[in-house]
Amino acid sequence: MPSTPTASLPRWWPVRVYYGWAMVATLGVTATISYGVLLYAFAVFITPMSAELGWSKAQITGAYSLGQLVAGAAAIPLGRWIDRHGARGVMTAGALLASLMLVAWSRVHSITAFYLVWTLLGVATAAVFYEPAFAIVATWFHHGRGRALTVLTFIGGFASVVFVPVATLLVEQHGWRDALLWLAAIYAPLTIIPHALVLRRRPADLGLVSDGRPTPSAPRTHENSANARPIASDLVDVPAQQAIRSAPFRWVTLAFALSAVTTTAISVHLVPMLRERGYSASFAGGAMGVLGLMALPGRLVFTPLGTRWSRTAVTAMIFMLSAFAIAVLVSGRGPVSVWAFVVLFGAGFGAITPARAALIAETFGAVSYAEISGVLTVVLSIARAAAPVGASVLYETTRRWSIGGYDAVLVALLMLTVGSAMAVLAAGARNAR
Repeated sequence: MPSTPTASLPRWWPVRVYYGWAMVATLGVTATISYGVLLYAFAVFITPMSAELGWSKAQITGAYSLGQLVAGAAAIPLGRWIDRHGARGVMTAGALLASLMLVAWSRVHSITAFYLVWTLLGVATAAVFYEPAFAIVATWFHHGRGRALTVLTFIGGFASVVFVPVATLLVEQHGWRDALLWLAAIYAPLTIIPHALVLRRRPADLGLVSDGRPTPSAPRTHENSANARPIASDLVDVPAQQAIRSAPFRWVTLAFALSAVTTTAISVHLVPMLRERGYSASFAGGAMGVLGLMALPGRLVFTPLGTRWSRTAVTAMIFMLSAFAIAVLVSGRGPVSVWAFVVLFGAGFGAITPARAALIAETFGAVSYAEISGVLTVVLSIARAAAPVGASVLYETTRRWSIGGYDAVLVALLMLTVGSAMAVLAAGARNAR
């Protein structure tokens, strides 16, 4: 029996277009701004903060690592709240908290205050990054989920392209403290207001069902294309505790944790790795920039494939593409091998995030998506925090013993990436039983 609508569509939204797409577009923009300001712009502030305050780079980046761990810990309670009440309040409050912390960051003079700011920014990022947005997509889309994730993450992929240059220009013209105030002034209205005005909890609240078919009781109608597929009636929504204890979840968690170690280690160490091989700083920086750009076509190609082929098989294919890219970098020594790595690894790197979101939704359903994803996020945050240090220790150890250095790191990451593919296939096999 259809749910009785508890809310109405905003007057500004055309009723013939499914309202889920309004949220996808909104979340694409707010994710771009959130990732750009709260993640990618951070690197721009390391050098000027160190110069003014006398803090080491390790002290400054340590605050960011703390924020990542806090974000992981906050993901579970925030996920439970989102499953029960929707993401609107969480994402609006998170954007407000982030705005306030950007202002507070601009005023710090002690390392203690800086770490406190990033503790609270960790909570804020858990509320405004992709995970809450993916929970909305999982709730509002089923057959169109791959397309929605492609649009959302493709827009979000411009975060570094836009905000690293913007932050750099602001620091150069105004100094790092005023630059943070400018970023807060940009961030607040472009995230708080859209989250508060556009986001809605679930389609039934507007008299709709997933993907936009109107229910019989809907007071206003949305229409999809004439060839839209009907919504399946046998979708399985697995309770959070049951999902978390299941073998498929353990295998999925292992797969993406290994992948997180690889992608994070590559992101942190690629530039010094290339410099050690004799490439210039501009070449290494350019390779890193193109790596981020290649994430965009990767999302356009791989995410829609999951609607035609097995999502598990597509995800394993993404991991193996990344493994092949690392093999190219290990075996090659010229610029051609570097650019081949950048193109292949960037495409795989870009497709991993939407693949994870779609795989969790398809395996366990949408009702407890945010809590299940939150548990996975905790593990991934630990993996991301450990990856740069672990890669550094392996590099120093093997270099001291003259048995590898960065080559040993790459071989280890190659093995981890192959392990990711094997683990996700194991998850698919267990889920098929």
